Amino acid sequence: MTVRPILTIGHPELRIVAEPVDPSIIAGPEVQALIDDLIETMRDANGAGLAATQIGAHLRIAVMEVGDNPRYPYKPRIPLTIAINPIIEPLDDEMVEINEGCLSVPMRGNVQRHVNVRVRYHDRAGVEHVEIKRGLTAGTWQHECDHLDGVLFIDRVEDPTTLATWEEFNEHHRAAFVERITAFVERVGS
Repeated sequence: MTVRPILTIGHPELRIVAEPVDPSIIAGPEVQALIDDLIETMRDANGAGLAATQIGAHLRIAVMEVGDNPRYPYKPRIPLTIAINPIIEPLDDEMVEINEGCLSVPMRGNVQRHVNVRVRYHDRAGVEHVEIKRGLTAGTWQHECDHLDGVLFIDRVEDPTTLATWEEFNEHHRAAFVERITAFVERVGS
């Protein structure tokens, strides 16, 4: 496992749409090594997720995990999840405004995300999954899948006055956001 450099906003490779992974090569050493590097890099950076495009690999693979993460203490737990060729389907029109951050963008900003989604993906063993995700967990999935389509969260920010550096967010906006989003998490359960 290797911690790989994470590309940051402005790097053209972040805008490349990732290619689907042929299920017949999921068990192969190249894909498995990439998954290991994604996990190691995400954990090293205290991220909630990381898409392959963020480390310059243009395959439709993302990893997600939330435990006791100091960057996101308000996020519900997500067990280590490897999503290969993920597809997201909104289940309804309910939306939530989430103040998102990103390992590739040194800022935070408010983004509208679907509250209820169905996700389809293969895991690292090639097993197909179909699951329902809600709340902030659904938001995490949408954020990571956007990366695989060459989209950064900042592209989805409708009100640029919500943009802030991490430092300024922590000083001026974090308490209000955490209070609002904690109430939301308690209401929807994830």
